[in-house]
Amino acid sequence: MKSALVKKVLGLQDPPNQHNKTALPHDTDPTVREWLSDGIPSRQQAGQYFVRLLPFLKWIQHYNVQWFLGDLVAGITVGAVVVPQSMGYARLANLPVQYGLYTSFIGVVIYWFFATSKDITIGPVATISTVLGGIITDIQKDHPDIGGPEIALSVAMLCGCIIAFMGFARLGFIIDFIPVPAITAFMVGSALSICTGQVKGLLGQTGDFETSTPTYRIIIDTLRYLPTAQGYDAAMGLTALFALYGLRSGFNYSAAKKPRFAKLFFFLGALRTVLIIALYALISLGVNHHRRDNPAFALVGNVPKGFDKAGVPVLRASVIKLIVSQLPACVICLLIEHIAVSKTFGRVNNYTIDPSQELIAIGITNILGPFLGAFPATGAFSRSAIQSKSGARSPFTGIITAIVVLIAMYTLTSGLYYIPKATLSAVIIHAVGDLIVPPNTIYQFWLISPLDAVIFAVGLIVALFSTVPNSIYATVCISVAVLLFRHAKAPGQFLGQTWINDENNQIPLYLPVDEPKADPNLKIERPRPGVFVYRFAEGFNYPNASHYFDDLVQTIYKHTRGTNAEIYTKKGDRPWNEPVSSSVDDSHLPILQAVILDFSAVNNVDVTCIQNLMDTRTQLDRRSTPVVVQWHFACIKNRWTKRALSAAGFGSWPLPQEVANEKGGGPGSEGSSSDTEKGMEINTNMQ
Repeated sequence: MKSALVKKVLGLQDPPNQHNKTALPHDTDPTVREWLSDGIPSRQQAGQYFVRLLPFLKWIQHYNVQWFLGDLVAGITVGAVVVPQSMGYARLANLPVQYGLYTSFIGVVIYWFFATSKDITIGPVATISTVLGGIITDIQKDHPDIGGPEIALSVAMLCGCIIAFMGFARLGFIIDFIPVPAITAFMVGSALSICTGQVKGLLGQTGDFETSTPTYRIIIDTLRYLPTAQGYDAAMGLTALFALYGLRSGFNYSAAKKPRFAKLFFFLGALRTVLIIALYALISLGVNHHRRDNPAFALVGNVPKGFDKAGVPVLRASVIKLIVSQLPACVICLLIEHIAVSKTFGRVNNYTIDPSQELIAIGITNILGPFLGAFPATGAFSRSAIQSKSGARSPFTGIITAIVVLIAMYTLTSGLYYIPKATLSAVIIHAVGDLIVPPNTIYQFWLISPLDAVIFAVGLIVALFSTVPNSIYATVCISVAVLLFRHAKAPGQFLGQTWINDENNQIPLYLPVDEPKADPNLKIERPRPGVFVYRFAEGFNYPNASHYFDDLVQTIYKHTRGTNAEIYTKKGDRPWNEPVSSSVDDSHLPILQAVILDFSAVNNVDVTCIQNLMDTRTQLDRRSTPVVVQWHFACIKNRWTKRALSAAGFGSWPLPQEVANEKGGGPGSEGSSSDTEKGMEINTNMQ
């Protein structure tokens, strides 16, 4: 039988007590029509697609009073926090503070329709606000006639369209190409940039310098203009900042000392921003009530009631041309923070988010937001943490938060007038300070992968000396380059055979022959002389095909001898690149008989790698002529891979009926083997 001959050539042995098994049926030849039909969704799949666009339809049917109570507490807490934070983030974006309130309202109202996370709250955040503020500043330098709100609303709508398209096209997996070191460098760089930029407002400095420049420049300018700091502003800012950190430490300490009241101390700690804003607004009211025209320190000023800027946003082609180059940075900022936050809380609270659905939520929010005057919004880390710890039970929490914001917009605007700007700067610094990771996190990067720690360091340096978006570009490019290099230079493995006991049977196992063994008593038998078993480590595609076969050919040349040393009758017939036979005696080395390629790590192949395989076959055949080298392929999982090998001349597939009958002859059939029974091997040049 042919299978018996194959075993003899390859030096394979049947394990003791190995029972014959019935062969599995072989796959049919794949077709282009089949490939196209697999890509076209069925009616059922199309229906499921549209149902998945509104996840709330599933959980709203089970909504109950207990869920509502949890959502009520969490919604009120987050609503109280988002009002002062959103005003501060609007100032980061160089916009009037009311735009922060508009953004915080529309984000939570829309998100719950599309949400796959109960903990995320969408609204203004520090990172995108900082990037947006830089865009507005740069454009207004050359075009002072273009207002900041128009730029902000245009950026929001265009980013929303891009992100919504990605979500509807189910491209959420793209976020997975941004690794953790890149995200961490982005968050830390953003936090440092924001904190240093807010020192000017914290101290009330009147020096003429910008806070949208690189971080190192902001630090230099802040120190240079330190004498311009205003005493009263600095007092309102620094004391508020110390009070915020003091309250947090005090409430955390009290919760640890008195576990019975831990929940109470948590809510007090979560509302510390509200307490400080209210306290300093009252102080400001007492100081400036009779001197509104000449306040002792800078105030927020008039905040219009309701949605004063609601209307159809205007998208002018001239403005779009100015912001189009900045859209990638804005889109990346919106995506990174939201997906990172949602995945984090999904892991903590044991549920899975749908990244594509989250993109739809962000996109729709930023498309509809400008109609109410909202600038770009995404998931907020600090407020999401508060919402999660406050006991949110469903995305309906966002509606409660929206009601709180709405009440503030219509009833508290007169009180918001007296909030000191320095106190808002303290709130911003306190909010983003937690984004700075501790040193032990970086040390953990170093322990896991030193290269990732280097990537983080590069990203942080770029963020400090250039811009935060450039930090993302740099770290992602480096990470992709490293990924491609690792894929292109993945080391293959030469395998040998050993046996493991499984009840009454012994199962063959193929392990690398040249790598250290975990069990020193484990004996790995090399294939018979002239036979090589080679496993691809990380796929088999055009980036790594040459590397694999260079390694394979080099090893084969080292451990075998050629038979064509004297086939040229004249010296001039020898090609210039073919070496003259060595004087070293290699007669003890075997002639190459067979190459077995393990495709267990291969999912797809392409023309380039198949061409490399064909070239290698030709090269080895010439060296071993007149012996015909046999090629065998094991563990092929993809039918298109089998079709590609067959098209390249490596056997025929599907197998002829008589061969299939021979291999699947049933129990007791002669020559059956575990490899061929599984239909995972293609044999060629069978003699």
